Amino acid sequence: MDQPRDTAAEPQLGLWDAVSIIVGIIIGVGIFEVPAQVFAAVPGPWIALGLWALGSVFALLGAMCFAELASTYPRSGGEYVYLTHAFGPIAGFLFGWAQLAVIRPGNIAALAYLVGLYGAKLWGLDAWETFGLAVASVVALTIVNVLDVTLGKDTQNLLTAAKLMGLAAIVVVGFAYGKPANLFDTPAGGEPDWFAESMLLILWTYDGWNEAAYIVAEVKNARRNLPLALILGTSLVTAIYLVINVAFLSALGFTGAQGAAMPAQVLGLGWGALGATGINVLIIISALGAINGMIFTTARIYSEFGADHRFFEPLSRWSPHWRTPVCALLTQAVLTLGFLVGISAWVSLTARRSAPETINNGFNELIYMTAAVFWLFFLLTGVAFFVLRRKDADRPRPFRVPGYPAVPLVFCVCCAYMVYRAILFRPGESLIALGILLLGLVFYFLPKKAQHPRDSDHLIPRFGNSVKSSSFGDE
Repeated sequence: MDQPRDTAAEPQLGLWDAVSIIVGIIIGVGIFEVPAQVFAAVPGPWIALGLWALGSVFALLGAMCFAELASTYPRSGGEYVYLTHAFGPIAGFLFGWAQLAVIRPGNIAALAYLVGLYGAKLWGLDAWETFGLAVASVVALTIVNVLDVTLGKDTQNLLTAAKLMGLAAIVVVGFAYGKPANLFDTPAGGEPDWFAESMLLILWTYDGWNEAAYIVAEVKNARRNLPLALILGTSLVTAIYLVINVAFLSALGFTGAQGAAMPAQVLGLGWGALGATGINVLIIISALGAINGMIFTTARIYSEFGADHRFFEPLSRWSPHWRTPVCALLTQAVLTLGFLVGISAWVSLTARRSAPETINNGFNELIYMTAAVFWLFFLLTGVAFFVLRRKDADRPRPFRVPGYPAVPLVFCVCCAYMVYRAILFRPGESLIALGILLLGLVFYFLPKKAQHPRDSDHLIPRFGNSVKSSSFGDE
């Protein structure tokens, strides 16, 4: 029989495991799709590189804020924990609901669809076989994460290492066959709203720097290793993104780097016809790494969410045999498969097959639809940072954000700007996402016999990381 998560989760993840999860989730398929779109939108090559650098600054600011929050409140669940403790159960509930109902299943399904799509390019699969491969990727990685935490993190480490080697090959080829003069290629103009459009895409590509906060209870020596993992993982991705964009420019020049098949062109400089095959394999590996990482971390959000809201209580149950949140993992898989069916049906009905521009359009629509809600919760977490600094002023903070209050304030301003631009850029999609978010209130205000959120004070104690099971100030 399953049991509540407080007696099941154990610290089994080391520093590199946490870094691997962050890197594996952040570096998904975005680095293969987004650079060409950014190069096509902005006025010049150095502006594009500047935007990638700006995105990295934002990610590092956010990582530092989350490093303090995660080391101060060492319970898995990330924003769910901080929002609940700062603003009350309803704030955490809406975050958990948004992740459960739309954001995570949709993101995992989109990545799984790409696994099938690029698998079809490699092996000539028909429509049903493509769909079957996408389903198999979700089912197989869910089973891996159900069976054992160690098996899940070992799979993540392997996929992340393979992904980094593939990216290194692109960088080597890009610089070996590139020309320094290409970095100063003549600008081609740019789109009117290039800054907002490019930053939405770039910051989506950086998404994932906060993921380690969801697994804090399972990280060894979490109060030391979590801040390190958040900052090291984000810094590593920053370096990779900047280097690979310079390699793209060096190999093809600013104008040549604007094509949808640009990564394959770069690898093809050194590998010839095998370049396209290599990119397809690398994209599949990258997508699988991101899927596995999100399956691993998201189930922990659902587990904490279910533990505090009785209507969703089954999500909190862990297997005493496998020591994993089985109910949350299986629920996530079912929801993801539902989204996958929807994505496949939409593609079939609109006759959009495997053209590169279709991939971009589908991914862009997903980004734009969820952007307003996504950044809204980051903004609320930034505000919660200030609230918790004051509310728990005497609580020990193993890691403190340098430059307080400037760093979290800049983080909040950036998040507010992204919410504003997302709504302004795509008002229809943003309103749909906000409507789904508000729909969660129906489940929150169910009859009391079905829904009893616990007081937020229980969020602070946490097992397994040298935190006593008492109330505040318990170090």
